[in-house]
Amino acid sequence: MSGMLDTGTRLTAESGVELQVTGMLGAGGQGEVYRVRTASGDRALKWYYPACATPEQEDIVQELLARDFDDDRFLWPSTFVRGTHPGAFGYLMDIRPDRFKGLPALFRRQLRTTPRALLAASLYMVEAYQALHSRGIAYRDISWGNIFFDPATGEVLVCDNDNAVVEGDASGITGTMEFMAPELVRAVPGARPGTQTDLHSLSVLLFMLLMNHHPLKGKRELAVHCLDEAAEKKLYGKEPLFVFDPRDSSNEPDPVEQSTVLHTWAAAPQVLKDLFTHNFTVGLHDPAARVRESQWRDALRAVLDAVVDCAHCGRQNMTQPEETTAGTCWSCGGTLVLPPRLVLTTPAPRAERHLRLRRAARVHAHHLVPEPTRHDYSDATLVAELTEHPRKPGRFGLANRSGTAWTGTRSDGTTQQITPGQTVPLRSGLELDFGGARAVVHPK
Repeated sequence: MSGMLDTGTRLTAESGVELQVTGMLGAGGQGEVYRVRTASGDRALKWYYPACATPEQEDIVQELLARDFDDDRFLWPSTFVRGTHPGAFGYLMDIRPDRFKGLPALFRRQLRTTPRALLAASLYMVEAYQALHSRGIAYRDISWGNIFFDPATGEVLVCDNDNAVVEGDASGITGTMEFMAPELVRAVPGARPGTQTDLHSLSVLLFMLLMNHHPLKGKRELAVHCLDEAAEKKLYGKEPLFVFDPRDSSNEPDPVEQSTVLHTWAAAPQVLKDLFTHNFTVGLHDPAARVRESQWRDALRAVLDAVVDCAHCGRQNMTQPEETTAGTCWSCGGTLVLPPRLVLTTPAPRAERHLRLRRAARVHAHHLVPEPTRHDYSDATLVAELTEHPRKPGRFGLANRSGTAWTGTRSDGTTQQITPGQTVPLRSGLELDFGGARAVVHPK
């Protein structure tokens, strides 16, 4: 593949880093991305097409660099690189690891993943954009082309961050039509890309990630003979209608052509359905009423902790948090059996967490604090883990994977210390003191 920069081209970044082009990684709408060799290892170089290498785009990149936003969930521009030809420029960033895959591959069913991983990816994605918004930066082009995830863990990486701007800046792009807020699609006077329009785009992406379908593409889209720009403006801006709008079924999914979303919606817990319905009814017309990142975060965390395994086929199922009945498995139709529930209470300001004790269930550090700055379900934050007795199948205990001792209180009032590495048998009514946070085992 030939590009604007030849293999072997040498450039010097404004930071003084010397780099040599070793090959092309890919190309997009604004430019090309190259692998480059530096003294500290290989990096990625985004290089703009001449038509996109405008003074306005340079100002945006320089502003992003000046903000020094350091977050490992973003492939953020790290240093500016100017070319040998007048007006040519680009920037350096880290290379995306191979384990992170694009969402289009997920929607084409080319990736193997799980409901837990998709929920984790949704949660991590919400928190990533929340971190960006908290710094006064609007992304403006949240879409399926700009985020990658690890199908095994749900970890996310946000790419193409050179369109993000300080909130209120009207320069640059407005977004991708399918993900743009209706007021931007309609070009409402005074409407401009910002955190409020990001919230709409984020909800569209969450719906696609969890429901495998666009929230506004129902029978109306199938009736369009030519999905040109005028038709898209009608679907996404002038007459947007949620496929599950409770008051208007004229855009409901076609049971043959769009059956997937009917099944995924039926399997979704009510707490997520309620947020999606609000955002794609009231939120379509009132930007101030859109679901906030904190609302998505709390709901996604609760549902992720309430995932259970079907005893018949082993598939993971999302369940309504705190429910005592779970219905049937989305895959085999068998009746779901709810495992015991660990109810954790954090120190003040008091918050409650409900964790289903499915096989290999885990308690993480974020479960024990009232308002975690970031959720992390990796091994690095593991506090406790449900384990099966090696010689007594069907007998389970909670293993201490932390660095401190717990106090356990049985239903008869007797207590015991659970030191790091020890396991306490799982019994209904068992109370645990994690050294601040407390927990009680409930039968359902």
